[in-house]
Amino acid sequence: MSATNPNIKKLDGKTPTGPIAERWSEHKFHMKIVNPANKRKYSVIVVGTGLAGGSAAASLAELGYNVKTFCVQDSPRRAHSIAAQGGINAAKNYTNDGDSVHRLFYDTVKGGDYRARESNVHRLAEVANNIIDQCVAQGVPFAREYGGTLSNRSFGGSQVSRTFYARGQTGQQLLLGAYSAMMKEVHNGKITSLTRREMTELVIIDGKARGVIVRNMITGEFEKHMADAVVLATGGYGNVFYLSTNAKASNASAAFRAYKKGAYFGNPCFTQIHPTCIPVSGDHQSKLTLMSESLRNDGRVWVPKAKGDKRPPSQIPENERDYYLERIYPSFGNLVPRDVASRNAKNMCDAGFGVGATGLAVYLDFASAIEREGEDKIRARYGNLFEMYEQITDSNPYKNPMMIYPAIHYTMGGLWVDYNLMSNVEGLFVIGEANFSDHGANRLGASALMQGLADGYFVLPYTIGNYFASNKFEKLELTHHEFEKALAESKAKFDRLLAVNGTKTVDHFHKQLGHVMWDNVGMARNEAGLKKAIDQIRSIREQFWKDVKVTGTNVDVNTELEKAGRVADFLELGELMALDALERTESCGGHFREESQTEEGEAKRDDENFAHVAAWEYQGEGVKPIRNIEELKFEYVKLTQRSYK
Repeated sequence: MSATNPNIKKLDGKTPTGPIAERWSEHKFHMKIVNPANKRKYSVIVVGTGLAGGSAAASLAELGYNVKTFCVQDSPRRAHSIAAQGGINAAKNYTNDGDSVHRLFYDTVKGGDYRARESNVHRLAEVANNIIDQCVAQGVPFAREYGGTLSNRSFGGSQVSRTFYARGQTGQQLLLGAYSAMMKEVHNGKITSLTRREMTELVIIDGKARGVIVRNMITGEFEKHMADAVVLATGGYGNVFYLSTNAKASNASAAFRAYKKGAYFGNPCFTQIHPTCIPVSGDHQSKLTLMSESLRNDGRVWVPKAKGDKRPPSQIPENERDYYLERIYPSFGNLVPRDVASRNAKNMCDAGFGVGATGLAVYLDFASAIEREGEDKIRARYGNLFEMYEQITDSNPYKNPMMIYPAIHYTMGGLWVDYNLMSNVEGLFVIGEANFSDHGANRLGASALMQGLADGYFVLPYTIGNYFASNKFEKLELTHHEFEKALAESKAKFDRLLAVNGTKTVDHFHKQLGHVMWDNVGMARNEAGLKKAIDQIRSIREQFWKDVKVTGTNVDVNTELEKAGRVADFLELGELMALDALERTESCGGHFREESQTEEGEAKRDDENFAHVAAWEYQGEGVKPIRNIEELKFEYVKLTQRSYK
């Protein structure tokens, strides 16, 4: 896209050159290293203790660095990574079905609709095999075949079986592995673990990230913490939409604080809609529940062929059912990528073929698999998921099809980072879902856990050492004026929230924002809707600061005050997401602009003008941010119209 604003920067991702299969190993060799005896001289702050943060903290501490970790939960093992169900990808090719590192790389670039850096994605595919070995050594109980070898299953966007899993609890088991490694270093004195702390400000001194301000969520006190580098591993921002599959504590405040301090925000409009979630049942809900994508291995997605058919599914004969994914995409069938499956479910419901009381659901049916393999085998694969579905819906999925509908799940956008996972702010590293780097416009299933652990175990330990060895660090005191300034800004925000003393709850405004985002910045977007959303979000934000009621005080546990701070950030981030979606006039992956689609209704990219990353630069309250760009080059995966037919 041609730059007309002279302030627009062309960003350098600092990706290495040469044959792509050799770039990471060559890059590692040429990076500077810190000798073991000197590592104890450096300190690192890690904010977030999920798979990315926990693995990074454990790895850095084992190397000898002094690490402080912070999490909003009462224990690092309660991070939202624990909720991941289906599995983690790696190209081990145990099933001998044609997989390879290059195929995993290719599938991931294609699945992201050609909006990710090739170099980053290839590195991810390379180190994925090491992750499996690491986790097996930690005792992660991956599913195994009768002979003892690790099992694999398929996920969307791939025609091979490369997903390792532990029933429907993969995230939980992987997190327990990272948590155990981390707590070993806590015991050894190399990690200081501070729980129930929320980051409220990033401290930048002489252009380098040197610390954070955190709020103790038990006492309300603010604390200053200093280090030689700061690592953000705080997850995504799906809760902007209010209803999502994220835990209610998942938030974007740490990343958004960094954005307002100068870190660029990459591709904020790239959000993922997961196709297999339990549908919305009413206004009483505060979140949605995910049903793992792994279910699409054996479950068949269908709707009645007749509009408005309200018969129970058992009374609808086979010839009156439309297995629409199998019909439209014969090569991939029910295992098309998430964005494709989600958009088609929406299309079916919009056309009047939806099922259930609301008409906003489709069936996920296991009858064929149970008839083919028996209920015991299906129970062994998915038993805990079926139990969870029955507890929530009071319907037995062994007897009746599940009802599913798409929901907000993951965010591909995040803080912009270079190949070394460092943001444009020196010393601020961003890993896992908190960065934008590996998934382009759509994440393939089972790749989130892969990226989090790749960044933490196998990438950051190299790149942060290069940063330390390449820089000198002035000895600072916590009394430095930048720490005092950041502390004052943190206190002022919370005092301002308490001082409004209006009449409406925090949830009132969050729900309003969620409706606007889902209706206009959700599965389908258009120019008129996005402009409307921007105006509505600004209006909601204005009313929030005039009429929000935050009960309690700032000197005790106050969950309403915590929520208010996060929703205040969501009200700004939501506008940035809509603005980014408005500027990107192409369709790609999860970003579907109605004005840009093929004759068959598929996403239509504009590679001439938009084969780049949009990296937004904050300019101050009420001022439009600058949209910087990083050009994307595709040398190994040819730019073509994505097809899963």
